[in-house]
This record gives sequence, structure tokens and C-alpha cells, in this order.
Amino acid sequence: MREAVHIGVIGDRVARFVPQESIDAAVAHAADRLGVEAEVAWFDTPTLAIDAVGALAGCDALWCAPGSPYRSLDGALEGIRVARETGRPFLGTCAGFQHGVLECARNQLGMSGAGHPEYGGDAPDDPLILDERLCSLVGQEMHVRIVDAETRAIYGADEVLERYYCRFALAEHHLPRLASAGLAVAGIDEVDGGTRILRRPDRPFSYLTLFVPQVASQPGAPHPLVTAFVEAAAQAA
Repeated sequence: MREAVHIGVIGDRVARFVPQESIDAAVAHAADRLGVEAEVAWFDTPTLAIDAVGALAGCDALWCAPGSPYRSLDGALEGIRVARETGRPFLGTCAGFQHGVLECARNQLGMSGAGHPEYGGDAPDDPLILDERLCSLVGQEMHVRIVDAETRAIYGADEVLERYYCRFALAEHHLPRLASAGLAVAGIDEVDGGTRILRRPDRPFSYLTLFVPQVASQPGAPHPLVTAFVEAAAQAA
């Protein structure tokens, strides 16, 4: 019996929420394609707020799931921090993209006031994540142009069609600061040029996507980005 690859999912379960429900299946589809065993375990954010390092110690790779606002913002950010600091393969989709950006801003760039509109409080003068009224993408399928060679190799294409459940987007003028902390643009919207994929080129696999690749995965036809994530997890195991 082959030893299983252990995938930890950061997030609080929401019943009948397709972008969450499809994660376990997408990992299974990718594992079948790669010929590996994969186990998925979910970690709720209040638990991670207490001891993210200990809770995630047995995970070969981490995925930050859609479904915010999380029950604990601090817990979500702690889980993402563990992935970044340990160099484990990481994938953040939809809310995972947004909170991956927040973790970078707070813990690497010293932007202690960086927040998210979903959690209320005083709106910052220079928001990192734009309000949903400006940028809701829920239910849309849109073309993403791949602008990074490694990501093109994963997809085998220069342009892809991806589905969104997202109601928030990145304030693009923060990109130079995020780049200084290691986050590089890998995919943009074909129409308006807005950032849709960020990655850390200095890591074996570390991606943030504003879309939800997991919903496109099918038995026998896994999503290429999820497959690359599971493959990186298998190599790290």
C-alpha cells in the first residue's frame, strides 16, 4: 500500500457550497491521474488561531478554501503563514487568494491595517481588497491570459476559461509592494487586465487564484492546476 499524500484544507465548512464541496473530489481526480493516494483533512479557522503549527504538522500541502468570512480571520492567516514559512505546496482559491494577499501584507510588508471588507470595522484609506460592489464576479466564466512561463507549462495553454464565485478583487496599485514580498502576477483577465493569478516563483508550488479551479475538475479530466498542486504535495511528502 502506498503512503498517502496528506492535503490540509484551511477553512470552515459551509453546507452545499459547491466551491468547497468540489475540493475533495478535485484532489481525488488529480491523485488518480498521478497514481498516488491522497487524503484531505479540513482545519477550521478557530483551531488554527490556537495552534496552526501543531494542527498542520502532518500536512504535506495546504489549500486555503473559499467560504469567507472565516470564523477566525487570525486563524486563516496563521494557516497561510505556516504554509509560506515552511515552504509547503500551497493553493489559495477565491477567498484563499484574498487572504493570501492579506497574510503577505500583514506579515511580510508590515501593513498591520490591511483588512477585508467582509469583516467590518473602519474602512482603510488605502484598501488592499476592493469592496464587492466594485468587482463581483460571482457565477461568471471568464478568460484568463497566462503571463508566466511556468504557469503556461502547467496549463499547456496561453489562455484559459475559469469560473468565479468571488465578490472581491485586488486593488491593483498594491502590486509593486506585493511583488517586493515575492508575489508575482501569473494570470490576468483577458478583458480588463485585472490580476487573477499570483504565485511565489521562489517556491516549488505556491499559487493564489481568484477563480475556483476545483469546480471544473471531472473524473478522468482533473484540473491542471490542482494536478500540479497534488504532484508537488507528493514530491514534498
